[in-house]
Amino acid sequence: MHARRGFLAGMVASAVTPSLSWSAVGDPVALSAALSPESKHLLVGLTLGGDIAFQIPLPDRGHAAAAHPFVAEAVAIARRPGRFAKVLDCATGTVLKTLSAPKNRHFYGHGAFSADGKLLFTTENDIPTGLGRVGVWDRSLNYSRVGEFASGGIGPHEVLRLPSGTLAVANGGIRTHPDRGREKLNLDTMRANLTLFSEHGEILDRAEVEDDMRQNSLRHIAAMPNGDIVCGFQWQGDPFDAPPLVSVFSGHGTLYPAEFEDNAQWELDGYVGSVSALGQNGFAISAPRGGRVFTFDAKAEQSGSYRALDACGLAQVRDGVTMATDGNGFVYRVSEGHMQTIRRHPLAFDNHLVALS
Repeated sequence: MHARRGFLAGMVASAVTPSLSWSAVGDPVALSAALSPESKHLLVGLTLGGDIAFQIPLPDRGHAAAAHPFVAEAVAIARRPGRFAKVLDCATGTVLKTLSAPKNRHFYGHGAFSADGKLLFTTENDIPTGLGRVGVWDRSLNYSRVGEFASGGIGPHEVLRLPSGTLAVANGGIRTHPDRGREKLNLDTMRANLTLFSEHGEILDRAEVEDDMRQNSLRHIAAMPNGDIVCGFQWQGDPFDAPPLVSVFSGHGTLYPAEFEDNAQWELDGYVGSVSALGQNGFAISAPRGGRVFTFDAKAEQSGSYRALDACGLAQVRDGVTMATDGNGFVYRVSEGHMQTIRRHPLAFDNHLVALS
C-alpha cells in the first residue's frame, strides 16, 4: 500500500474539489443518515446544540458515513449488500464522485479516513469466498482504489481509526450473499473477532469471542480516551438467552465483559445498536430493541439506564459531550447519571451518529 503523505500534499494533487472546513457549513459535530416525512433519504449534520447544520439528499438508505477529518466532505456508504458509496461536498450538497465496489464485492455500510485525510478505508465482503476485505481508496487520486487487505475474519462491519492511527475492524462473523438478501448463512460455524491493523494492513492485535459465545456477532466499536475499545454485539443464538453483549478490549487478545445490574441484560433484547465513549473514563451503549440507553463507569460497571424508544445513534463529540438520536427525531445529550432531550426534528434518524473530530 502507498505510504501516507501529508494532507497538504494530497490536497494539491487532488482531483476532488476541496470543500470548506466543517466550521464553514454550520459547525456540525456529528453526521447521521435520516428519513424525511416525505420518505426522502438524507445525510444530516447536527450541531452541538442538536440543531440541523445541513441536510443532503441520498439516493437510498444510508448507514454510517465516513467523515473527512478536516474538510466538509463525507462518504455515504450503502448498507449491506449495497455496492455504491457517494462522496459528498457537504457545503454544496454536490456528489463529487460515486464509488463502486469491485466485482464480486459489496460494502457493509461503514468506512473511516486515515488521520491525514488522504486514505479512505471501507469494509467489504468478498462474495465468492465470504471472507472480509478492507478496501483502500486514495482521495488525492480522485478516490482511486489503491489497495486492499484481509479484514481478519468474516462479515467485517465497522472500521474505526484510533487516535494512534491504528485501524480497528469489527469482524461480525456472519457470512451473507447478495443472492440470499440479508439471510445469515453460517450461524452454526460463525465466530466474531476484533482485529487491529496498521494503515498498511499489518495485524497488530486480535481478540476472538470465546467458544461458548461463538454466536455473538461483533458489529460496532468505539475508542476510549485511554486507548481501550468498547465492543457492542448482536446475539444470533437462542433468543431466550441473555449473553454478555458489551465488552472492553485493552489489548493482548482479550475481551472483558461489562458488568450490568441484575437482569439489565434482558432489556437489551439480544441487540446492541451503537457504542460510544462517555467523558474521559466511561462509555454508553444503545439497545434500540429494548428502548434503552445504558451508561458505564471507568470500571465497565453499569452506572445508568434510560428509557428512549428506538434510540440507536451514539457518539462522543466536541468537548467530551456524548449525543444520541432515535427513530422519532429526538436528539439527546447523555452523561453519567443523566440523559436529556435537547431537540426534536421531523425526521427518523438512522442507526448511527458519526462524530466529527
